[in-house]
Amino acid sequence: MVKKSPNEIVMIARQLSRLSPLDYIDTIFDDFIECHGDRFFGDDQALIGGLAYLNKQPVTILAIQKGRDLQENMKRNFGSPHPEGYQKAYRLMKQAEKFNRPVITFINTPGAFCGIEAEERGAGAAIAKCLMALSDLTVPTIAIFTGEGGSGGALALALTDRIIMLEHSIYSILSPEGFASILWKDASRTKEAADLMKLTAGELKELGVVDKVVLETNKDIPLASNYIMANLKRTVVKELSVLQTLSLEDLHEQRYAKYRKF
Repeated sequence: MVKKSPNEIVMIARQLSRLSPLDYIDTIFDDFIECHGDRFFGDDQALIGGLAYLNKQPVTILAIQKGRDLQENMKRNFGSPHPEGYQKAYRLMKQAEKFNRPVITFINTPGAFCGIEAEERGAGAAIAKCLMALSDLTVPTIAIFTGEGGSGGALALALTDRIIMLEHSIYSILSPEGFASILWKDASRTKEAADLMKLTAGELKELGVVDKVVLETNKDIPLASNYIMANLKRTVVKELSVLQTLSLEDLHEQRYAKYRKF
């Protein structure tokens, strides 16, 4: 079996043909109802939020969605949420807490949008509110990385009780291109940067950052989409059932210990 390099996994994670968060939502959950707007500025199509059922249990879903083509990518802002997207996420997190619904997030983003309008509308504060909420929610939380997971834009939905990554997804402080540009002032050293960054699911599992890795291949042979989705659903259901047996005190203590160790 040929082991893929970190840079090869980066390229796979960015493929437009990969299963998207919406593909997983439509297959794994029932009766998804999307909620819109942050009640401050507008509705961000890059960050989807709503309600659904997981095996007849109501849950709140938050997902960062890229597009399949140029037109959809324009609509979704290439998977880079604006501040109002994170404000919407925060609103739905607090709503989930009010109605005792677990929160499940799907992440596929190169990072939060960094244009001047994002700064004007408080991007940093919006992400910080999400982090603050996730650290203290009274309901179980699970994050799932389906492709790219870049910078604070991904972290805003990933400070959860459990982190699950697809085999060919990544999670990092920034892109390998950005890393190479900052560290060496040379974006051509992207492959070298990817090797150093420890951004693949396997590497992060070894470091204890990630709790579960859902395989997408068997002996280098790609698995069927329905098989991957079924495996992911089983993993989410199993992890959620464990979290729901915990008292609120134990849930908070385990969450605190999980992130305190870093």
